[in-house]
Amino acid sequence: MSHEILLEAVGVVKLYDKFAALGGVDLKVRANTVHSVIGPNGAGKTTLFHMLTGTKSVSAGTILFDGHDVTHEPDHRRVQRGMARSFQVTSLFATLTVRENLRLAAQGTAPAQALNCWHRPVGARSCADAVASVLARLGMERHGDTPAGNLSHGQQRRLEVGMALAARPKAIFLDEPTSGMGIDDLDDMKRLIQGLKTEHTVVLIEHNMNIVMDISDTVTVMQLGRVLAEGLPHQIRSDDRVRAAYLGNMITGGKA
Repeated sequence: MSHEILLEAVGVVKLYDKFAALGGVDLKVRANTVHSVIGPNGAGKTTLFHMLTGTKSVSAGTILFDGHDVTHEPDHRRVQRGMARSFQVTSLFATLTVRENLRLAAQGTAPAQALNCWHRPVGARSCADAVASVLARLGMERHGDTPAGNLSHGQQRRLEVGMALAARPKAIFLDEPTSGMGIDDLDDMKRLIQGLKTEHTVVLIEHNMNIVMDISDTVTVMQLGRVLAEGLPHQIRSDDRVRAAYLGNMITGGKA
């Protein structure tokens, strides 16, 4: 099944003084797929995420998203174009309920609305349909009125994905969403991510190789700021260059 290219990076370079964190990365992400970016620590994965989502500026190269050149657009503009991102460290409003966290995320695509503190969140401002839809997708309906800080770690990670979803994005960037999770939470997150591609495109950084190999349509392997290999999960699993980069650790299902 062919999918059109939603996101493309061409020759992306990121320099910190004379150090090249990215040394010319090419990447094509197809719509409605799960595209995982993996690699040893220091490979440049998170730096690439910063470039793609606009949280930091590129030193050279081009980034195209949904037919637009977004290379020099700030992150909030990219959000309005349909990018949403969750981070390695949970960034929830701990004292607000799950429902309120999702409402703020849904409103965040229209900053003037999100910062309108003078009116109660009723009617269109309540984003009730969007919130209810995401709660159902997360399987967290019964936690809607629970303060986010009272959730388990795994539930907080799921809520963070939900906050990205609430903005109704075209592409969702997930940075190590299973970090610190127990086995039961892992299965829930795995099902959640796998189900996202029916309506969204998922770009994933993940250290748990069992999950990467199970849910990815395409896997890009980075090493020292460059793309080392790219392909289907079974191709990456059997690639000698990847084995060498990970010293065999990844291929046996370990973390890297």
